[in-house]
Amino acid sequence: MTAMRHITLQKKSGVATLTLNSVDASMNVVSPEWLDEMSAAVADVKDDASVSGLIIMSAKKSFMAGADLKVLVDAYRNFTPRDAFAFSQKATKMHRELETMGKPVVAALNGLALGGGYELALACHRRIVVDDPKAVVGLPEVGVGLLPGSGGTQRLPRMIGAKAALDVLLGGKSYRPADALKLGLVDEVVPADKLLDAATAWLNTNPDSVRPWDKKGFATPESRGMVNPEAAGLFSATTASVVERFGFNLPAPPAIVSCVFEGLQLPIDRALAVEGKYFARLLTDPVARNIIRTTFISKQAAVKGARRPKDLPTSTFSKIGILGAGMMGAGLALVSAQAGLDVVLLDRDVATAQKGKDYAAKALAKQVDKGALDRAAADATLARIHPTEDYIQLAGAQFCIEAVFEDAQVKADVTQKAEKALGASAIFATNTSTLPISTLANASKRPDQFIGMHFFSPVERMELVEIIVGKKTSPAALAAALDLAAKLRKTPIVVNDSRGFYTSRVFQILINEGAAMLSEGVAPARIENAAKSAGFPVGPLALLDEVTIDLPIKIVETSRAEEGGDYAPAVGLPAMYKMRELGRTSRKSGAGFYEYPADGKKRLWAGLGDAFPVKADQPEQDELKKRILFSQAIETARCLEERVLETPQDADLGAVYGWGFPAWTGGTISYIDTIGLKQFVREADRLAQDYGPRFAPSAWLRAMADKGDSIYEQLDHEGDRDRSR
Repeated sequence: MTAMRHITLQKKSGVATLTLNSVDASMNVVSPEWLDEMSAAVADVKDDASVSGLIIMSAKKSFMAGADLKVLVDAYRNFTPRDAFAFSQKATKMHRELETMGKPVVAALNGLALGGGYELALACHRRIVVDDPKAVVGLPEVGVGLLPGSGGTQRLPRMIGAKAALDVLLGGKSYRPADALKLGLVDEVVPADKLLDAATAWLNTNPDSVRPWDKKGFATPESRGMVNPEAAGLFSATTASVVERFGFNLPAPPAIVSCVFEGLQLPIDRALAVEGKYFARLLTDPVARNIIRTTFISKQAAVKGARRPKDLPTSTFSKIGILGAGMMGAGLALVSAQAGLDVVLLDRDVATAQKGKDYAAKALAKQVDKGALDRAAADATLARIHPTEDYIQLAGAQFCIEAVFEDAQVKADVTQKAEKALGASAIFATNTSTLPISTLANASKRPDQFIGMHFFSPVERMELVEIIVGKKTSPAALAAALDLAAKLRKTPIVVNDSRGFYTSRVFQILINEGAAMLSEGVAPARIENAAKSAGFPVGPLALLDEVTIDLPIKIVETSRAEEGGDYAPAVGLPAMYKMRELGRTSRKSGAGFYEYPADGKKRLWAGLGDAFPVKADQPEQDELKKRILFSQAIETARCLEERVLETPQDADLGAVYGWGFPAWTGGTISYIDTIGLKQFVREADRLAQDYGPRFAPSAWLRAMADKGDSIYEQLDHEGDRDRSR
């Protein structure tokens, strides 16, 4: 037996078994060291005349994942395109040596095989997977702005056809064993205790060790390119669908289509080189860096407690109180019960509280109907929710979340009533999107145990929770809130107290910029299309209809009353006031910027042109997109400067997961870094001259640009930084 740090090679009775087992990791991943060991093992097996076949298996619960994402993020900064191509070709070369060594190889998949792990399986002559729903296979690289870089875009279409392969490559989904078998992604599904027997049995059939594409005359229908009418139709339709599905901001999907099309015209080795070049281009593009850094690395760090105060014991929870059984409270009750907590769901009367439990019942029933949850588990979850009007029932709860109407007096009232019933050590959180936590904490007798937790609706689907630290909030309360977020499987960001905090403050910038454009005479459809073409799921006018015009107006009027002459009104207010005068305030009321016919899809209100006359000279779409993106990025930078935000990671997570800032940017701060600080400041100055001082970079941002071109690098390097103006 030959043992290394990442693999073990054993030979017995003419069969070699290569076991993946990285000693320093919980999961096998692709790394330069692993590739070196694999290449050495493949050469060993090839040169050993006593070995007739090879089984590749794993000693871990999973088979293998892809490359270490931290390595891929660092590659953007450290790799030239030539370096990235060489990085890709190292794995490609090992896989090619494996499949051409003249001996049959079978991948025994005992668990998930994704990305580079599944590409390893594709380089084998047969793939056998255990009959376990967790043993999924797939190529998810499109989701991180990349494409499979070691044979996935070339072997798969040669195995299952271009159309099916493109569906897999562009979908980025994981496939359970039965579905994978049906698609041809695996060759056999067996019980777990029969996996090695099945692999050995196949080797004993003396299978052909030459892949079809290595035999003379191999071709696919798509090998004739656009000369083949079916192939021409397939790739033309796929190109159009990629634009419709992904837009123009993500380089990976069109690269995948081009890679498959070009590769199928070529012999396999030349095709693999084409794949490597496309992979190198994507790996050195900021989009992949942005997506991976925010949606994987920063997200995982947040979930694991990156912002949690150190050296404090982990809080445990068995019972939680939820005050308010509206949509937010009902959602909180549902996710808390799903996490195994007993939930006291309290409202003004039992009937109202019961409506919150009914909401949870409907949500659980849908999961049962879909087969995602069995009835017994759903019933057990529902039984943990206890509707009540009696505050005494809160006794024994370790944590209480208030989710009542967004009114400071109402919140103060329930806070005081709840604290009388809660134990002395219980943490009290207020779910608010705008009201300052330190002010709300004045109603508490224990302000050090009072904290903000801004959840997003619907709670059961939205991952983010914005945790707001008040002036008197203790580190212990922050730690407990983060522990609860982990229990509820939410992604937390931590911000300091201020009006609107971070997410609500910058979200308002988005809807205000859209409303301001309308007042300027920009065509409504151009406003909405600019936002959607930038990567937002919907336009700012549609968002205003969803949140209701009354809400941002109320926030502005409250702020104006408290701040007096120091308050600068939002640029979109005139349009909002006008819409309110016209009686068009929301989707809920049936009339806003859009019309909502009962028998059809929503459409922009035909009267908008009369209410807001459209100018003959319309701005370019790129200019509108830039205004939408820059305005939010500049406001986020102000939040960093003012210490509302402490880290660029929290800024980007809040942007992407809080209000849908386009993932391709990585978030508002990554967007600035993608453009480059110096260029961003120059362009912001130009926008300020054209559209007003809201675009003007602050002295702090200018100083950052003078020192370097990346906010991330400067703030990460400085650590406990001085951001004084």
